[in-house]
Amino acid sequence: MAAPLRSAGARGAVYRSRDPVRNLRLRVRIQRVAATGPVLPQAPPPLAGPRGPELLGLTDRAVTGTWGGEGRTGTAPAEVTGPSPAGAPRPPKEEEEEAEVGWQEKLFSQFEVDLYQNESACQTPLDRQYHEEILKLEKAGGRKNCRIFTYTDHDRFTNLEEHCQKVTDSDDEVPSYLAERMANVRRRRRQDRRQTEASSLKSKIITWEPSDEFIKNNHVINTPVQTMYIMGDLGPYGKLGHKECEHVLCTIKVDGNGVITVKPNFTGTRGAYQIELDGEKREVWKYTIENVSVQVQPEEEEREQCVFRDLYGRHKEYLSGLVGSEFEKTPPGTLRLFVNGEIVSAQGYEYDNLYVHFFVELPNQWSSPTFQQLSGVTQTCATKTVGWDNVAYFCYPFTLEMFFTQGDESEDSLPQWPVLYFEVLSLDFWQRYRVEGYGFLVLPASPGLHMLTIPTWRPVELGRVAELRRFFIGGSPELEDITYVRIPSTFKGERLSRFGFRTETTGSVTFRLCCLQQSRAFLETSALRQRMQSVLDRLGGFSQQSSVYSVLEAFQRARRRMQEARESLPQDLISTSASTVHQSQEP
Repeated sequence: MAAPLRSAGARGAVYRSRDPVRNLRLRVRIQRVAATGPVLPQAPPPLAGPRGPELLGLTDRAVTGTWGGEGRTGTAPAEVTGPSPAGAPRPPKEEEEEAEVGWQEKLFSQFEVDLYQNESACQTPLDRQYHEEILKLEKAGGRKNCRIFTYTDHDRFTNLEEHCQKVTDSDDEVPSYLAERMANVRRRRRQDRRQTEASSLKSKIITWEPSDEFIKNNHVINTPVQTMYIMGDLGPYGKLGHKECEHVLCTIKVDGNGVITVKPNFTGTRGAYQIELDGEKREVWKYTIENVSVQVQPEEEEREQCVFRDLYGRHKEYLSGLVGSEFEKTPPGTLRLFVNGEIVSAQGYEYDNLYVHFFVELPNQWSSPTFQQLSGVTQTCATKTVGWDNVAYFCYPFTLEMFFTQGDESEDSLPQWPVLYFEVLSLDFWQRYRVEGYGFLVLPASPGLHMLTIPTWRPVELGRVAELRRFFIGGSPELEDITYVRIPSTFKGERLSRFGFRTETTGSVTFRLCCLQQSRAFLETSALRQRMQSVLDRLGGFSQQSSVYSVLEAFQRARRRMQEARESLPQDLISTSASTVHQSQEP
């Protein structure tokens, strides 16, 4: 029994091929299923009487006929599954046809033959080319195809079909802006192929004031796509060549990446497609689409795979030569710290045209490579109003690489981390700078991504004269040593007093820091880490190191204050308090 018929509007399929698309070949077979009358959904039951079997055989032949024959174009008769009466008429040439079509192979329809035979109707170079080909076909005995023909990528039908292509089956569908722009991709692509005039070579590299139309046009993806249509002329017998009788049997699209879209998909063993025509007779046609491309021989496929394996192997060796076979290891007892940072923005400042100057201070036992720059200056950035603040977006990236080497320290001490000092400045109309704020940032001790917003301040003077000088002349109080923001590097005393130093809170600066740490101590087992031999053995717990570090610092400060308080008290008072404590501990 034959496979059931399917609607011609079935979904397509997408394939990817590395072979040239010119090797693609399809075989299309088309046949009239019912010539007159409506199509019955089921075969009628056998009729009683001597002519019952004969009528049943004819009905089965009309609805459930299978493909057969010698495979020649237009001469393959249909095989029937039921008994065939003697002297039954064979289907004529125009009732059944088979054709093999290659990629972008042109098969002319009867309408095109009648049109292009007249040389006066040929206006474009493509029309004149078709005129010459049709004359050659006439001299060679005429075209071999009858109902099956094709429209290639250069035909006018392809442009009209893509421009009027719908997404849904609704008659009231209105194409969106994107659909209209994508329909014009082919027209723009063909225009780009033409020779560019000398005047059009002078194009603008930067468009300072793009229009809305310019922005929309440049946001449409222009991927070159070639299209081909396999058509069927389903007109009545002897009256071929009418445009209203043309129907699309298959649409094939190929882009530059080797992606092949076939709609509808190849039939295979799933049954033929059907097309039901409008009218009184309600004629039904069925057709199949098969992929008959020449398959690659196993020897050639194996040879191709060997070439690809050799190519990939050479590429892998090339990359290994550039990167190396293993990661660079740090020396024993050394911690390597990578910081991929970004100065994101600055907000809340008084004036416009801001820029940031920063540098990194390395404490003792820290070092950096000779090529590493520990300072930098961002670009000058204008501010924009976001909410209640004026924000300047810098997006200035920087990279830091530092090494920490364990010294002769006690096991209870923790390493001091590098500090990033920065100052925010602004430029006035006369290109004179003003200090907008100072701040510092201790690099995070834990690896990972960190988003930090650091507030800043600036020194001020009393009176309106200082503010007038700052506005008109550009001068403002500055710090001679920017490390005074935290603890000056030159400070050697025990107490740092800032009494009488007047400041003003300004804006804030946002940093994005990605920290990476590398050390051989990370490779130690958990048992060795529990031994706590050195500071580097505890580097695995950096997620809590910042809090532990602050607690230890507070404990050391409290211990020093307690010792100073004990030294300032008289000895008799200390002994009395000690005896009191001893008595209070007795039961």
